[in-house]
Amino acid sequence: MCGIAGQCDFRGDLDRERTRVQPMVDTMACRGPDDQGLWTSRHAALGHRRLAIIDVPGGRQPMTVEENGETLATIVYSGEVYNFTELRAELQGRGHTFRTDSDTEVVLHGYLEWGEDVVDRLNGMFAFALWDARREELFLVRDRMGVKPLYYYPTPDGVLFGSEPKAILAHPSAPAALDTDGLRELLAHVKTPGHGIYKGMHEVRPGSLVRVNRDGLTIRRYWQLEALEHTDDRDATVAHVRELLDDIVARQLISDVPLCSLLSGGLDSSAVTALAAQKLAAAGAGPVRSFSVGFVGYEENFSADPMRDTPDGPYVRELAEHVGANHSDITLSNDDLMDPDARAAVLRARDLPVSIGDMDTSLYLLFKAIRGRSTVALSGESADEVFGGYRWFHDPAAVNADTFPWMAVPGRSPLDESGSLFEPGLLQKLDLPGYRDASYRDALAEVPHVDGVSAQERRMREVCYLHLTRFVQILLDRKDRMSMASGLEVRVPFCDHRLVQYVFNTPWALKTFDGREKSLLRAAARDVLPKSILERVKSPYPSTQDPGYERMLRDQLAKLLVAEDSPVLPLINRDAARALTEQEVGSRSLESARARIENVLQLDAWLRRYQPTLDIAA
Repeated sequence: MCGIAGQCDFRGDLDRERTRVQPMVDTMACRGPDDQGLWTSRHAALGHRRLAIIDVPGGRQPMTVEENGETLATIVYSGEVYNFTELRAELQGRGHTFRTDSDTEVVLHGYLEWGEDVVDRLNGMFAFALWDARREELFLVRDRMGVKPLYYYPTPDGVLFGSEPKAILAHPSAPAALDTDGLRELLAHVKTPGHGIYKGMHEVRPGSLVRVNRDGLTIRRYWQLEALEHTDDRDATVAHVRELLDDIVARQLISDVPLCSLLSGGLDSSAVTALAAQKLAAAGAGPVRSFSVGFVGYEENFSADPMRDTPDGPYVRELAEHVGANHSDITLSNDDLMDPDARAAVLRARDLPVSIGDMDTSLYLLFKAIRGRSTVALSGESADEVFGGYRWFHDPAAVNADTFPWMAVPGRSPLDESGSLFEPGLLQKLDLPGYRDASYRDALAEVPHVDGVSAQERRMREVCYLHLTRFVQILLDRKDRMSMASGLEVRVPFCDHRLVQYVFNTPWALKTFDGREKSLLRAAARDVLPKSILERVKSPYPSTQDPGYERMLRDQLAKLLVAEDSPVLPLINRDAARALTEQEVGSRSLESARARIENVLQLDAWLRRYQPTLDIAA
């Protein structure tokens, strides 16, 4: 995994502007601690920070192909292409010669052979920028599900781009500014594909290609979910899901550096860990290494809450023993969660005040601990979106609500208007309900349908589409930012586009054939998992229940309210915030009760660090 950044400018001379582009590349050091490079020509500058995974000695970037002393094309690339060995063999058969064993060079030669249609042949998670020197065109490409991020900022004479907003903001042509729609996108808890939140900034949409040349900028969707008739019966469907999972996990185990799995004891991460253990054992590669996260006293004092019926610990231990994993628990204290350096690292990784409190900080600290012993981790992320795992998939009120289903669950949006700490006049200007509704209508208009299905089946297809194109982006972005802040590559097997497309078109009755969530995944992994995990009810990523943590947050908020230099004060309702600090903390603390405090603290920290201009229309 890596970080990329650069610029295309058809009027200037970027050979003379290296000092403006290098700071952009430097911001990506966390994503690529192993190496760096910057390639420039008159109209293009491509920068790279490398996390070496495949072909450690030979895969340096930027990577260029030349012919007769002339540059044909140059690429900077982040991610992994899991079918690169097959593509390499095909390209060799077509006369291409390779200098390295890296997947990056395969993508570069693939472009020379097939042009931009090379993207249709790639299986993986990736974001790359490719400069075609022959045509003087820049291509910005993102993988189908948007696992790897890529942002761009059009300029009068070209474009700036980077893996994260911070890379673009490091250039003097891109000031940190938010307009009304940017603040709405930030606070409405929606994810509009392509919206970069910062004024003038955009995100390359998943499955899209951005072309920049002298005629301007154009966007092409090269992949999106299709509506196809599902003809397989239950047994064939389960068998095909398992066949896909076997192939996906086998491909994603390829690495020239230490690899592990993230294990929570839930169905998703346990299935990935068990399949990885099975394949490693068959290859004589030793036991799978796994990691989990928890909190001091969490398991001993656990109390069921609206989202979690059981703690992870017992299930983690059972699965680790079941597959013979080399397992490590990472246990965090309140002091760890409140550590100023860790919280600052989360903000810097996010570039925006979108933290979900202790769940972001603990994830960052987990990845930081793992990075000392491994460079690649397999994750169970996205299985809930693919197979229908969240509780609201099975709640008629949420399913039939005229909004995003996750917004219909009480307490899901900490920045919602109900009980908000934001200044009432600001909320009135922003009209977050109206913005959210417009976003929902736009998303519904995209959903592909098949004819002749019931109203319920049609609605469940809409619900699945909303999760696969909106909700999953929120979680993938979080996972990428927290992992890459520590230089850890996280792979997401359940985001393989073949699996996503197949299960998307599987009727809802088949997805829930045993009367439960994720029926297909449970059936496909039945032979490799213990009964207790197969029967365990969905439990989200853990969050501390320690009231001591909430007291520490309230103390910070109280100090913020009396510090007149706090930049967040004009945006919040001070009386409501003060009343919140004076409330008694119960014997158990939940993230839903802390979310408003967490977000005000993070917003204040962001305003201090990034000093953005807020251009909010009256």
